[in-house]
Amino acid sequence: MTLADHMNARVKALAPSDILEFNKEIAGIDGIVKLTLGEPDFFTPEHVKQAGIQAIQDNHSHYTESRGMPSLRKAAADYLHSKYGLDYDPDNQIVITAGATGGIFSGLTAMINPGDTVILPTPIFPLYIPIAQLSGAKTVFVDTSDDGFILRPDKLEAAIENSDGPVKALVLNYPTNPTGVTYAREDLEALAQVARKHGFFVLSDEIYAELTYQGTHVSMGTILPEQTVVLGGVSKSHAMTGWRVGIAAGPADVIDQISKVNEFTITSVTTNAQYAAQEALTKGMNDTDPMREAYRKRRDYLVKALPEVGLDVIDPRGAFYIFARLPEGMRDSWSFVYDLARKAKVAVIPGASFGPGGEGYVRISYAASMEDLHTAVERIGDYMRAQNRG
Repeated sequence: MTLADHMNARVKALAPSDILEFNKEIAGIDGIVKLTLGEPDFFTPEHVKQAGIQAIQDNHSHYTESRGMPSLRKAAADYLHSKYGLDYDPDNQIVITAGATGGIFSGLTAMINPGDTVILPTPIFPLYIPIAQLSGAKTVFVDTSDDGFILRPDKLEAAIENSDGPVKALVLNYPTNPTGVTYAREDLEALAQVARKHGFFVLSDEIYAELTYQGTHVSMGTILPEQTVVLGGVSKSHAMTGWRVGIAAGPADVIDQISKVNEFTITSVTTNAQYAAQEALTKGMNDTDPMREAYRKRRDYLVKALPEVGLDVIDPRGAFYIFARLPEGMRDSWSFVYDLARKAKVAVIPGASFGPGGEGYVRISYAASMEDLHTAVERIGDYMRAQNRG
């Protein structure tokens, strides 16, 4: 018996991220094209970097308010209003978090009592699962693969009815990682009716909102403001993943509780990063435009090219992922990705990592250069032809 044996049982029960583990395993393959992690391949805009540098030079190196600098919270409120028609008071309805991940952790921790149920439509980015479980939640998965990867209200009602504990929260992420699917207004309104009826929270992770390619992003916060916590940030929109600045916005009394967890976890977000984010949200309102157009071209290329080499795709309307269906006979996604990495030197993520409905698919990130995408498609084509000959 060691001291480690006495540690938090919920933490000990968690497995490390299989996505990160796989990414490390294949990193040593010489010449591999990695289409794995969801991180922009662009650099932070120059004027945003300079704002962060200037903050250091101006000796802005002390704690800020735990909720974030008032000026940044106002910039966030103005940005959310301008972009998505959301109305939040920066004084009491917004907290600045350590990336959207920090918002997920603080949000679920503040919401959940042990034994509560959290509903997760799958396939979904797996990070939400261990965070919910750390708070003692029961996680209920709703497979959306037969519904175009959209959570339908009848499936949500069924999950609520079959839950053996009080349903405390529904997690939505859209545009969705890993599928690239997004929700139309009518989809959200139908889910909002169910949420009003049963009175649970909606944690709406909209970090990819600016990377919407068809139509306009509709925030759940405009439809169900009294029960929704909206998560956003600058990681994907401004290529600032490493700066770790997120936004959580919602009803004042709910944000009060989320702010407590945020304070006790991180004290406050890094000060110079907050100045950089303020620059991004004020003078960089349109910084995403050229990135989005580049992503759109890559998406359009892959949607056409992948079926030609044997991988069917769904229509990704946001984010920077293709969720590609494997052919019959190759439906074991873990076996497929390991074999593809070894034999074709292309790395993609197995769909099985994203929960029920993900097996038989792979996630391909197109946050990569067009040159790398062309190389990857060529290698995948060679691999698929070799498999078919075999």
